[in-house]
Amino acid sequence: MSENQGPADARRPVFAAERRRRILELVRANGALSLRQLAEAVQSSEVTVRRDVRALEADGLLSRHHGGASLPGELSREPTHLQKAQVAAAEKAAIADLAAALVEDGDAIVVGPGTTTLALAQRLTGRTELAVVTNSLLVAQALAGSPRIEVMLTGGLLRGSTQALVGSEAERALAGLRVRRAFISGNGLTAERGLSTPNLQVASADRALAAAAEEVVVLADHTKIGVDTMVQTVPAERIDHLVTDERAPQEELDELSARGVRLHVARL
Repeated sequence: MSENQGPADARRPVFAAERRRRILELVRANGALSLRQLAEAVQSSEVTVRRDVRALEADGLLSRHHGGASLPGELSREPTHLQKAQVAAAEKAAIADLAAALVEDGDAIVVGPGTTTLALAQRLTGRTELAVVTNSLLVAQALAGSPRIEVMLTGGLLRGSTQALVGSEAERALAGLRVRRAFISGNGLTAERGLSTPNLQVASADRALAAAAEEVVVLADHTKIGVDTMVQTVPAERIDHLVTDERAPQEELDELSARGVRLHVARL
C-alpha cells in the first residue's frame, strides 16, 4: 500500500460511518423512508444507501423493506393522528386543495381517516347536496355544521390514536353502499404493492371504504410515496387517482402511472 492510499483508505470508513449515522437519524425522525429519499438527504447513490441500510440492519438498528428502511418494528406501528399532523403540513394542505376539485356538488363520496383526508373535508364544508360516508370521527365533526351535507358515520370499534372506527360493524355499514369516489390515505404507497398500513383492522376498513366506490382516490404526500408498510390495503391497479405533491419521487410516480393511476401533483 502506498503512502497516498493510506490516508484515503483511513478517511473512507469515517465517511461511511457519518453517512450511516445520518441515515439512522433520518429514519428515527420520520419512522420510515424510501431509499430515494435517504439518498437525496445524504447526497449519495441509492446503491450506496442500500449497502448502508444492510449494514445498519445487521447491527439491529434498522429494518429493510421494499424500497426503503424503517426502525425495527416500525412497519407494524401506526403513528397517532397528532404525530401525522406534524409531518408535511404544507404539502397536505396543497393536496387537499387539489383533491377538492375532484368533488362535485351532488356527489356521494367516502372519506377515510387521516390528516390529509381531514384537510379535504374541511374544504368541502360549503358544498351543497353532498353525501359523505366516513369512519373518521374527525371528518364527521368537520362536516357536522354544514346544513347541505349529509354525513353517515359508520359504527365500529374506535381506535383512539387515529379517531377512526374499524372492525366488522364498520365494514358491514359500508358493504351495501355504492358511491362515486372514495378518498383514502395510508402510511405508504408503492407501485408494486399499492397502498399499505401497519394495522390489520385499519387495512380491512380501508379495503371496505375502497370497495364502496366506483373510483378510488388516494391522498398521499411525498413522505409516503415509495414507502411500504406491513399490510396491503389497495393494490395499485385498483387506484384510479393519486393526489400528491411535487416532492414525490418521480420514478415511483412513473411506475404508478404505468399501472393506470391518474396523477394529480400539487405545487406549493
